[in-house]
Amino acid sequence: MKEEIKGLIAKLNNGEAPKGYKKTDIGIFPKDWVTDKTFGDLFDFYGGLGKSRDELGDKGCAYLHYGDLHKESINKVSYEQYLQLPKCDVSLKVAEKYQMEDGDVAFLDASEDLEGTSRSVLIDNPDNKPFIAGLHIIYGKSKDDSLEKWYKQYITSSASVKKQFQHLAAGFKVYGVNRNTLPKVCIAYPKSKEEQSKIAEILMKWDEAIELYQKQIEALKKLKKAYLSVMFPKKGETTPKYRFKGFTDPWEQRKLGDMCDEFQSGKSIKSSEITDSGEYAVYGGNGFRGYTDTYNHDGDYALIGRQGALCGNMNFSSGKAYFTEHAVAVHGNADNDTLFLYYLLDLINLGQYSGQSAQPGLAVNKIIQLKTKAPKLDEQRLISSFFKQLDTLITLHQRKQETIIKQRKVLQQYLLNGIVRVK
Repeated sequence: MKEEIKGLIAKLNNGEAPKGYKKTDIGIFPKDWVTDKTFGDLFDFYGGLGKSRDELGDKGCAYLHYGDLHKESINKVSYEQYLQLPKCDVSLKVAEKYQMEDGDVAFLDASEDLEGTSRSVLIDNPDNKPFIAGLHIIYGKSKDDSLEKWYKQYITSSASVKKQFQHLAAGFKVYGVNRNTLPKVCIAYPKSKEEQSKIAEILMKWDEAIELYQKQIEALKKLKKAYLSVMFPKKGETTPKYRFKGFTDPWEQRKLGDMCDEFQSGKSIKSSEITDSGEYAVYGGNGFRGYTDTYNHDGDYALIGRQGALCGNMNFSSGKAYFTEHAVAVHGNADNDTLFLYYLLDLINLGQYSGQSAQPGLAVNKIIQLKTKAPKLDEQRLISSFFKQLDTLITLHQRKQETIIKQRKVLQQYLLNGIVRVK
């Protein structure tokens, strides 16, 4: 990082306005930026047409449902994405009332978390095809040309705007803004539309890189799913459709309990007690996860077990700060590969073996009686090694994407508050 930028950041962190900058009620920005405008000055706001998912289909006008904004961190909805959206079959008169046009901005009016309250997307609809604002959507139409079209993607991304959204958001379990509160949000932006355009161009390049990695990750996951479907036998099959060369013996039916030398409940442990000793398998989420590294940490849940054991959450709820007696550790015996068991269990719906309590959990005494098919150890190891390589590749792409997302987040703040200026 350049010393000049470091100096700017240091002064800003101390509440000082460096030369060429000015203090405002929402932060410190370059003197030549507009800082006295609100969303109400820039947009007219309208509500969406409330339709449930059940009322949507594949005919009619493209319909932007609030759930589609929650799915991923998209900044714009373009024609390519319209094709993937659900459709709402309504009359032309109704469609016109809720029509979003090119350059409009769609906002969420409800979110389960504070971060989601500031979600918005640019409507990229140059041909103004029928496109309806849906449930929990508020859309804004520009009053003038103060904001360049592509810059509108990022008008709720700056720290100063997010802070205001979080302050205005109301609710206990669900947070939200409305057409009365949205216009109150103040915004700072470059007066020069050329500068706005350049900022948008830079951030869009990073967005494209993030999207590219996402497509690669999704393609790899589909590939893994396809291989799982042919490398494990389906119900009624004695062997899978695809096998490695040299293996011809039929898969044998066995009880899961007979394939393990360890299938036990975990012990509760605070995350602060986790070390690199190799005594822990760490789990974050529902379902089984396999770990063979000395130490892994991938979530809020930790389970004592030996290195290489599988651990599964017996408690289907989430959000706990530390793990849980509601877990099981699984380790294959001398004739069975633990990682193979992970992929095998990943294909089985274990919900049918849950208990009947208020917090249903996996019933170990039932699971160990579960009958399944498995090949001999050598073939198990080849199968698990194959899928481990796929998982490693998926994880590598995910980590690269996470790195780019973090870098973009920092760059975004520097550009959107004027720390970094573009020529």
